[in-house]
Amino acid sequence: MEPLSYEILALLLFIAFCGGFVDSIAGGGGLICLPALVAVGLPPAQALATNKLQGTFGTLSSTINYAQNGHVHLKEMGVGIAFTFVGSAIGTLAVQVMDPSVLGQLIPFLLIGAALYFIFGHQATDEDRHHRLNPLPFYFLVGTSCGFYDGFFGPGTGSFFTLAFVSLLGFNLIKATAHTKVLNLTSNIASLIFFAIGGYVVWSIGLTMAVGQFLGARLGSQMAMKHGAKLIRPVLVVVSIVMTTKIIYDSPDNIVHQGIKTLLGL
Repeated sequence: MEPLSYEILALLLFIAFCGGFVDSIAGGGGLICLPALVAVGLPPAQALATNKLQGTFGTLSSTINYAQNGHVHLKEMGVGIAFTFVGSAIGTLAVQVMDPSVLGQLIPFLLIGAALYFIFGHQATDEDRHHRLNPLPFYFLVGTSCGFYDGFFGPGTGSFFTLAFVSLLGFNLIKATAHTKVLNLTSNIASLIFFAIGGYVVWSIGLTMAVGQFLGARLGSQMAMKHGAKLIRPVLVVVSIVMTTKIIYDSPDNIVHQGIKTLLGL
């Protein structure tokens, strides 16, 4: 593709800032950045790969900020990081040979379920609660599966990680969000490595957007730590609903999309 103008690069940097801000609180930054990459002319594979590059800097920024403020201890997450890395690597390889549309049928239901949990669930607060799983089986199940999903499909990974930390490990919302960023960073790095090996990353665009991601995630994570559940909870709900709507809208073959058309007589 032709080199982008400085004006377009500046716009992408701003979009990445917004994506990093939202992603550091509730995930879903790819919902903002990926369409922008497609809009400037990147083919789907290059857009996905470049989105992983710039998104990695956002999750790195928020992870550092949460860790520096004592909300996550990286040394205690070695097992979770290992399982998530393996899952994401397998998912990234699988998406190159498989059709992700099967997951596209299921994800809207899962996202709506997550939104309803954060609306009505009494566990999603600023207080820790009793865990239902010990860390090792939790990270094996959740780290591997969500890592695979992030490498294979992507939208909603942050919401699923946060939901799992709250409902299964009993974490408060700030702690759950902080730990989510660590595993999100892991899955992004694993996916980025395999996309880079395949030659799909557009480095000039990705590194430009990385600056915006880093700054936006820093500000967003700071806001999340300051306001806690009263900010994180509604943002999680909104992001989950918006992602669900977009996935359904962009997938004419989705059973929910077809059901809506039938009801409206279209």
